[in-house]
Amino acid sequence: MAKKVIYEVRNASKNYGAVVALDGASLKLHAGEVVGLVGDNGAGKSTLVKALCGDLELTDGYRFIHNRLRIGVFTQHHMDSLDLKMSAVEMLMSKHSDVPAEKFRSHLGSFGISNNLALRPMYLLSGGQKSRVSFAIITWEKPHILMLDEPTNHLDFDAINALIVALNNFEGGLVVVSHDEYFLNALCDRLYI
Repeated sequence: MAKKVIYEVRNASKNYGAVVALDGASLKLHAGEVVGLVGDNGAGKSTLVKALCGDLELTDGYRFIHNRLRIGVFTQHHMDSLDLKMSAVEMLMSKHSDVPAEKFRSHLGSFGISNNLALRPMYLLSGGQKSRVSFAIITWEKPHILMLDEPTNHLDFDAINALIVALNNFEGGLVVVSHDEYFLNALCDRLYI
């Protein structure tokens, strides 16, 4: 049985005035598939991720997003979305006030943010710990697809391996932008250059 296409862009282009950020990109993603986006800095990978998420209007081309698709996005600048004065539990509670703190602590614990780490202001956490909090936040709503833009930044080798194991166990689709060849080889079904 063929897997359902959950996401597709065809001949996608994005211009910022005279600057062409994306020119004729095409990508099709089936349920549960893992694809990697590779290329030089400035080649349009992050622009494509924004277009895939629907955060950016295309100048030209076609985009299909399944109407029930939940997308989780991890950007290169994920720390900018964290309120560093808050704890990880407080951050999740500010987004989902109807959920008991214990459920958030359990979820954060599965990402290695347990005990007092979950209650500390995030400015006291390391870069890798902040990345783990970001992953916990984006996975809380059980997305069908994760868009990961340079997810191994700020992670040491052990954390990268833990992320590989977690993502290999993730049942949804993945679109991964990375320069980390080891990381891409461990995850991706195919690469787009």
